[in-house]
Amino acid sequence: MKRRDLVKYLTDNGCVLIREGGKYSIYQNPVNQKEVPITRHPEMEDFAARKVCKQLGLPPI
Repeated sequence: MKRRDLVKYLTDNGCVLIREGGKYSIYQNPVNQKEVPITRHPEMEDFAARKVCKQLGLPPI
């Protein structure tokens, strides 16, 4: 999965970018205050994208 597709999905579902780290971008779901790092690689595995969604409390892609 492309990183940009995951980021678009997260922002469309209400998640916000909290800060940029060295190798990661930190996104937060304001509904439940959960944060998760997203790697800056252009491609990521599908299971990793599903794991991010689960950690943020969103339905999987």
